[in-house]
Amino acid sequence: MAPDYSDKVIEHFTNPRNVGVVENPDGLGKVGNPICGDVMELTIAVTDDVIQDAKFRTFGCAAAIATSSILTEMVKGKTIDEALKISNGAVVQALGGLPSKKRHCSVLAEEALQSAIANFYERRGRAIPEPIRSRLKHLEQAGKH
Repeated sequence: MAPDYSDKVIEHFTNPRNVGVVENPDGLGKVGNPICGDVMELTIAVTDDVIQDAKFRTFGCAAAIATSSILTEMVKGKTIDEALKISNGAVVQALGGLPSKKRHCSVLAEEALQSAIANFYERRGRAIPEPIRSRLKHLEQAGKH
């Protein structure tokens, strides 16, 4: 394992939490990075606008798996509004840092979360908040969604 990974990154890569798919999810987000080839899928279960469960499937490097794993831990028990405030910087901080060349993995995790929440809104027939709508449009144009 590369020495520039924190112990927390290594822990979440070697022992990822919440791997799999939430059965009958309330939200599904799937994003990819066409440059590095990483793909993240995040499913969430939501009750009364609180994320009760989150699971992921990720095809990618150690950083991609670690950011997916920590993200699922970060969102559980959060309201949708609280989860929307989780940034890629917060993911990096929760992991004790990431090498600069791997920070794109934290961005992918943030995008997967926003995509899952957008899908949650769509399934509920609710309007997707503008910041998410704009971000998803940008992802589509970049070929990441």
